[in-house]
Amino acid sequence: MSATTVPEGFLLGMCNPLLDISAVVPKEFIDKYEAPHGSACLASEKQLPLYGELVSNYPVKYIAGGATQNVMRVFQWMNQSSVPTAVFLGCVGDDEFGSIMRDTVTKDGLKVIYQVTKEKPTGTCAVLVCDNERALVANLGAAEKYSFEHYQSEQVQIAVKQAQMYYISGFFLTVSFESVLATAQHACENDKIFSFNLSAPFIIQFFNDKLMQILPYADYLFGNEEEARTFATSMKWDLTDVAEIAAKTSLLEKKNEKRQRIVVFTQGADDVCIGINGQSHKVPVRKISKEMIVDTNGAGDSFVGGFLSYLAKGYPIDDCVKAGIYTSSTIIQYEGCTYPEKPDLTQI
Repeated sequence: MSATTVPEGFLLGMCNPLLDISAVVPKEFIDKYEAPHGSACLASEKQLPLYGELVSNYPVKYIAGGATQNVMRVFQWMNQSSVPTAVFLGCVGDDEFGSIMRDTVTKDGLKVIYQVTKEKPTGTCAVLVCDNERALVANLGAAEKYSFEHYQSEQVQIAVKQAQMYYISGFFLTVSFESVLATAQHACENDKIFSFNLSAPFIIQFFNDKLMQILPYADYLFGNEEEARTFATSMKWDLTDVAEIAAKTSLLEKKNEKRQRIVVFTQGADDVCIGINGQSHKVPVRKISKEMIVDTNGAGDSFVGGFLSYLAKGYPIDDCVKAGIYTSSTIIQYEGCTYPEKPDLTQI
């Protein structure tokens, strides 16, 4: 493969397609609904009323979202290809929000193979922006109806076999573990790249049994500093230094011994920590003035999208990290996971 061309359908991802409902809100709103400032959660019964209040009382924007779908969109944007280099799987409702999301991501150049259900409405995610930071409260809706039967369909299996790289977020462990495991096993058996994201502390805390079944397949593992420390605690490691956690995580059991595990932990505006073969090193993050930051929603997803776009082209790991830093630092200057018409690769 050339250093500039990524084939059609190269990257396949699956997770929860959610329509982001984004608005700037006061701290009182965050506190009222106990939204996780700087993190994400699934909506509790107590939090469900926030969606109506958000739409009624604040100027909201609707943006196609969902962790993995964001990664796929940024990957496609970075490739600037006339063909869909990324394919996304997930479940949406048979409703207007589902149609809006399909139209939006298709215009972005992404290929989606949505399962459509009448059982629940398209999933939404309240993006509560306060002091340039975001709290995410997800109501999965139709997204949690994704079935293994859809994954086994001919159209999906053609896409799975065509792909050379896979990316799944930890959020999907709560929806279709069978699909995640089948993808991980396919990647391992065919020596393809399987990448995974810890996604949120609650995934590590409450779905650890499933996480630990998938982790041995991960060639690339992503997360942020909070997730890294939560993972260390779950492993009963007496470690808080993110670089040390990355190094130790890289040595955990691995199914495909032909590939070393590479662990990439971001730390917001601080250095990115990379763990390989029990060693760690850091890549500095370019600083962005606070005045330039619109909101941080999608920062982690866009980092992964940029990283994978360079990995797909065969660049060294540190260059992939720099591409991720560029995409994340660009996206936080826009509302939601949105970006300019074309990337400026001279900034990497």
